[in-house]
Amino acid sequence: MRLFFYLLGFGMAVVGGVTSIAYLNLVTERTDWKEYVLFVSTRIECYLLPIGLLVAWLSIYFPFHDDG
Repeated sequence: MRLFFYLLGFGMAVVGGVTSIAYLNLVTERTDWKEYVLFVSTRIECYLLPIGLLVAWLSIYFPFHDDG
């Protein structure tokens, strides 16, 4: 079960990270860093990066007791 949550968190972090990096193209075109952060904070897929990192971290460090 821990492996599933680790892989789920890792996948979410990868999707969120790639999306955040892809949106960096907006900085070179027409915006500055403040506008970039405001834009990224409105995109739901960019929230996958911190959520995925949290899920992966919890799957590694959260105590899991299996009765079987």
